[in-house]
Amino acid sequence: MKHITFFIIIICSFYACDNKINLEKNEDPIKVNWKKRAIKLSNNDSLESGHSYLSIYSQIYSFSQHKTYNLTAMVSLRNTSMKDTIYLTNVDYYDTHGALLQRYVKKTVYLAPLETIEIVIDEADVTGGTGSNFIFDWKIPKNCPEPLFEGVMTSTAGQQGLSFITHAKRIR
Repeated sequence: MKHITFFIIIICSFYACDNKINLEKNEDPIKVNWKKRAIKLSNNDSLESGHSYLSIYSQIYSFSQHKTYNLTAMVSLRNTSMKDTIYLTNVDYYDTHGALLQRYVKKTVYLAPLETIEIVIDEADVTGGTGSNFIFDWKIPKNCPEPLFEGVMTSTAGQQGLSFITHAKRIR
């Protein structure tokens, strides 16, 4: 009886360790509809402008500079105001060498009070490399708190997980 119980525990352990993610080829993550968020701002508005820089890591070095480890990166764009809408006029993604990879915002878009939207860079997308980054250009009403931009990088393999965050820095 002990052998049967032991055998059942071993079999259950193998099934419990199965850590496969079942994503079908046609399954897309929820993406931001930037066109639906587009808004026209007057040239005579009284909004204050700002520019922020956020470092993102599509890959990190492991063991040496010759081996890299891929990461999923979630870029979080947050309106920290409880009452004001804020506006993003530019959201650009650059690779390690400073080459523009993608321009997410082609027309000014809004974020409602306390709203958060995310951009996800898939683990398989390593075009950004080890030193990719975002530049955000934004506008806010007078006396409105600045938006918050964060990067959350994660990866899991088997029973090991890795995650860390980065925070944007205002550059103008």
